[in-house]
Amino acid sequence: MTHISFGTSGWRGILCEDFIFENVKIVTQAIADYLKAAGEADKGVIIGRDTRFLGKQFTEQAAGILAGAGIKALLCDRDVPTPVIAFEILRRSAGGGINFTASHNPPEYNGIKFSPSWGGPALPETTREIERRANEMMGDLCYSALSLDEAKKRNLLEMIDPSADYLAALEQKIDFDALKRIGKVGLNPLYGTARGYLDAPLKRLGINYTIINDHLDPYFGGQPPEPSEAHIPDFIKLVKNDPDIRLGLATDGDADRFGILDYDGTYIEPNYIIALLLDYLIRVRKLEGGVARSVATSHFVDAVAKKHGVPVYETPVGFKYIGELITQDKIVIGGEESAGLTIKGHVPEKDGILACFLVAEMVAHEGKSVKELLNRLYGEVGQFITRRDNLKLSPELEAAYPQKVAAVPKEIAGTAVTDVITVDGVKLLLADGSWMLFRKSGTEPVVRLYGEASTEARLIEIMAAGKAFILG
Repeated sequence: MTHISFGTSGWRGILCEDFIFENVKIVTQAIADYLKAAGEADKGVIIGRDTRFLGKQFTEQAAGILAGAGIKALLCDRDVPTPVIAFEILRRSAGGGINFTASHNPPEYNGIKFSPSWGGPALPETTREIERRANEMMGDLCYSALSLDEAKKRNLLEMIDPSADYLAALEQKIDFDALKRIGKVGLNPLYGTARGYLDAPLKRLGINYTIINDHLDPYFGGQPPEPSEAHIPDFIKLVKNDPDIRLGLATDGDADRFGILDYDGTYIEPNYIIALLLDYLIRVRKLEGGVARSVATSHFVDAVAKKHGVPVYETPVGFKYIGELITQDKIVIGGEESAGLTIKGHVPEKDGILACFLVAEMVAHEGKSVKELLNRLYGEVGQFITRRDNLKLSPELEAAYPQKVAAVPKEIAGTAVTDVITVDGVKLLLADGSWMLFRKSGTEPVVRLYGEASTEARLIEIMAAGKAFILG
């Protein structure tokens, strides 16, 4: 019997193993019960999906369960980006949103992501309550579903298309007129939900673009729908071989993550994009506020914040914590090294579509390539090089891991440890400005090792020392 467990981005499982219709019905009923207890049930719930197998059927099942519980379902009429669901929750003042997505995970996965009425990803106290309710109901007939026809008759089901309102708002937040100066743009929605979102504003405004992977394919072309360098070789080739393309913009399966290519096909790490956009938003757009980054995100962000005299909020991994700060209007931008960001005045959820167009606006306004902008900023605040490795643990090493990281050395990689941060995992700050972070996976015997230094040679030393500490 499956145990329902929500991670940083909801409950995910493998189709036909644990992600099955019965479990989906139980989790949906648990969400319905939670909404009733929270006094949010009378506001309606947005239901959306990405482009994975059986997504339409899962959303319809969820709509029937909500209707059976007397909660109105606002069912999206096609696959829809995660940030668009967040936008629609806020626009309609809905009670929340149920999103069937496994984001950038391989095609055999699906998931349920719940967003409460404030529009961001559910916080741990919320998901723990939904988990508890769902697991208590396992094995019981705990729900009563209505057919879609009956739900419509009772005004408990409405089909919606949230695209127009989101795109209209996006055009108020991005200077698309500036994009006309950029030249040609390459687009890659990776067979995901950004189809009709990445291209629509450019088409409407007559901005030159070329697009690939913009049709439905639940297999995502044989790659996980993640816009990282390893998974977009066709896009890199396209941008590299077309001299007219000035910038490549990609999104993941549910369009909450971004991938950026410079004019020559060079992949730009998300860490660097967050720092560049922070500088641009403060220096050019004159936005006021701090910046939030996860504990695993580059201190390049901190250096830019110091340049502008704004505070840095370091959060655990999980965009919900950054979303809270957006809701509180404390930050100009919030971002994670895993390619998620949002900005002041936008949704408290990561938005890969917004991120792509912000980069395009920045490049067009500055009249420079991404690498030129990056080198200029390096000249102002110093260089930062960041890396992540996955370290597989034997059973013996996994058992010893908690004691090992509880007693970190006073010196590592030949440099004194000046501070230990335990907001999420164990992060060691070193006297030369470099750092390393150990984060144990909650689902597998793997430690994620992050490191950062000012040179490639020093980063190699940092990563080697971190690996030796964990595996030695």
